[in-house]
Order: sequence, then structure tokens, then C-alpha cells
Amino acid sequence: MKVAVTAQGADLDSPVDPRFGRAKYFLLVDTDSGEFTAHDNVQNLNALQGAGIQAAQAVVNLGAQAVLTGNVGPKAFTTLQAGQVAIYPHASGTVRQAVEQWRSGNLQPAAKANVEGHWS
Repeated sequence: MKVAVTAQGADLDSPVDPRFGRAKYFLLVDTDSGEFTAHDNVQNLNALQGAGIQAAQAVVNLGAQAVLTGNVGPKAFTTLQAGQVAIYPHASGTVRQAVEQWRSGNLQPAAKANVEGHWS
């Protein structure tokens, strides 16, 4: 399964970025092989608006089946749902730890956004 994790850096030992739309990176992790690729989110870091929607579309385009993040706003949530991407908020620690939290069932899928729009 391919899981996108919001990250502050480009490797598995980077801290999870608590922001979805303005995360510095998305790490696309293949949970079967353990391989990953880093994708910068520079176009949305300083966007005046639409960062969540654009970031969500980028995650969908990467082929992720789930996203692990700290927080996700309503517009990003709707876009991810439309792309059939499961959303797991409240991830913490490093990317590697977040994937392990997900694997062990310690992260629950969200039924709705957990923050309002324009959360920084």
C-alpha cells in the first residue's frame, strides 16, 4: 500500500509535519517494500489560499491510498475523500514512527476534518 506522510524533511527520520496543506514534504512510503520517495510541497508553503486543495490533489496524483498527518482542514479532507484517499490525522514523531503507528492500528481514519480552514 502507498501511504503519503507529511514531513518536515526528505527522509524517514524526519519529523511528521503537523500541517497538511503547508507541509514541507510528502513522503510516499510503500508499506510492503519499505521504499519511499520524497516530494516537496514548495508550491503550497506560502500560498495565499488553496494550499490544502492543491496539496490534496498532489497526494491523489502520487497514487497514495492513505495520508498520515497531524491535521487536515475541510477542503483538503473533501479533496482527499473524492480521490479515495483515507485520512489518518494525529500522526506524530518521525515519518518512520507514524507509519508504525498506522501499521499497529494506533491511528484511526478520520470521518471529518480535525481543524478549520487556514490553520497554520
